[in-house]
Amino acid sequence: MNRRGFTLTEMLVAIAIVVVLSAIGYPVIRAGVRASHKAACLSNLRQIGVGLESYLGEHGQFMPELEAGRRSRDEDLPVLETLLDDYLRDPGVFRCPADQEQFAKSGSSYLWNTTQNGLHRTRLAFFGVEGDPSRIPLVIDKEAWHGGGGSGSNFLYADLSASNRVQFATSD
Repeated sequence: MNRRGFTLTEMLVAIAIVVVLSAIGYPVIRAGVRASHKAACLSNLRQIGVGLESYLGEHGQFMPELEAGRRSRDEDLPVLETLLDDYLRDPGVFRCPADQEQFAKSGSSYLWNTTQNGLHRTRLAFFGVEGDPSRIPLVIDKEAWHGGGGSGSNFLYADLSASNRVQFATSD
């Protein structure tokens, strides 16, 4: 009986092909994972916007007075994730999928823009921009987890749109 197996050369060629295909495929897979994290984070910010809209409706359209964030869950500070707890069903919306540590430490992957504290929704301003809620950020990623093109961070703007584009500037 003549049993034919792979030769050493054939095995090395097969392994080399697998290595090359893996090297080509890995960046593509990582880019897909980053894109899905960015999309999930934008979805979280939109849900936070829905909760904020409910809060504004119950509080005469005045923005809450909050700290930007907290360093640990043990800190007793007024922050976005505790304020909107009654308005959102899932506390997981405060966790960006790309965040590997901030949510676990502090309870949120996002920061509140304290420059808007206590202002009426129609009186918001940021870096000299007034009256254009699509250019006034309210909530932002704590870190630039989303790298690559754009700012690397996602924003929830005062018109309650979520974007990874920086839409505010110091001049028009």
